[in-house]
Amino acid sequence: MAHPRMIDLHIHTTVSDGTDTPEAVLAHVREAGIGLFAVTDHDAVKGCGVIRSIRTADDPAFLTGVEFSCRDEEGKYHILGYGYDPDAPSIQKLVETGHGYRMNKVRARLDFLKTEFGFTFPAEEIRQLLALDNPGKPHIGNLMVRYGYAETKEQAIRDYINKLRGRTQFLRPEEAIRGILAGGGIPVLAHPSYGSGDELIVGDEMDNRLRKLMDFGLQGVEAFYSGFTKRLREEVLSLARRYGLYVTAGSDYHGANKLVRLGDTGLGDPALWPEGLRRFLAELSLI
Repeated sequence: MAHPRMIDLHIHTTVSDGTDTPEAVLAHVREAGIGLFAVTDHDAVKGCGVIRSIRTADDPAFLTGVEFSCRDEEGKYHILGYGYDPDAPSIQKLVETGHGYRMNKVRARLDFLKTEFGFTFPAEEIRQLLALDNPGKPHIGNLMVRYGYAETKEQAIRDYINKLRGRTQFLRPEEAIRGILAGGGIPVLAHPSYGSGDELIVGDEMDNRLRKLMDFGLQGVEAFYSGFTKRLREEVLSLARRYGLYVTAGSDYHGANKLVRLGDTGLGDPALWPEGLRRFLAELSLI
């Protein structure tokens, strides 16, 4: 295929916590002039199936993607998977497990809001929330705003939902990485400089994290990301060069749920794209 001049490999739809349907994402990608894109819903591959079913030969090139929310004793990780077989048993198992954990967290958060703050919602609202593909904090936050418990979704998450502490269920990063590999995909660490909340991971801490994840089979890092400063991006690129990792670029677009534009990755002129990104695209026969 022709070399894409603009790519975005980190996009969310209504299948997780985005506000655009997969159909709307495809339309917006066309409008934005993006030549290659991936849908990376949290713990879900349904959106990729929709895109594959409606995409035509004239549409931008598409890559199957997913983003698994993971945690271990040292912190939180978001592991992206690309180019996998959506029907692979290992992928289906990860999706099923991640979805189950996510639904347990939603119920725990609703119980917490009720017992701690007295926030309650009509049974029909709860039913609709739990019927969503992958409900999360933004969905609960929007519900709180609708019933007057918070002024904004952001305030709802910051001042109430995030007050819940305690052990929750997460996929472990090695589970996600090994499952993606078994499904024929490439595992990539999303926004490596960011951990839990406002945690910033740099220097030796990031180096140690990467080497640990590489021992599990990690193959790439998302060095180009909408939230990165030039310094953060250069640090991730330096580590990618040191360890021979693939490089990816993504905006983390969520529609109206985040002030991020499609294609806002920090990736510039294709002539200047790093060797790690070119190798990634070549490995997947995208250039």
